[in-house]
Amino acid sequence: MNRIDVVYVLLYDEKCENVLMVKNIGNESSYYTLPGGAVEKGETIQEAAIREVKEETGLDVEVDGIFTVSEAFFEEREHHAIFFIFKGRIIRGKINILFPEEIEEISWIPSHIAEKHIHIPSELEGVTNKKNSVPYILRGNVVYKS
Repeated sequence: MNRIDVVYVLLYDEKCENVLMVKNIGNESSYYTLPGGAVEKGETIQEAAIREVKEETGLDVEVDGIFTVSEAFFEEREHHAIFFIFKGRIIRGKINILFPEEIEEISWIPSHIAEKHIHIPSELEGVTNKKNSVPYILRGNVVYKS
């Protein structure tokens, strides 16, 4: 089973009521995720998160710490995936679909609906409305702290 690291960034609108979601074109049907994707060889998870948001949305972002870490096994693909979700903020740019063959739509979605798309368990309902995050530590140095 191959290990794959995947990063996403949780971005809020100005009122912190809505979350930016990407509607991906799937094999069977389209589906929503946070902007993000796989970490490339030699890349930190922070670098990957910033790059993936830029590639998928056209936006430049900063990350503010880790929101969640989760994992899953995809037997059919023989993948063991670790998912890192950063909290982040937009620093510049305009929403733009750069890969229309992969992304159908980019939308602001109410946080309680976004939670269902990012697979937040029911016992953690409302967690996207909390401001907490944990520090991101790179090589022993705190890069971002809550």
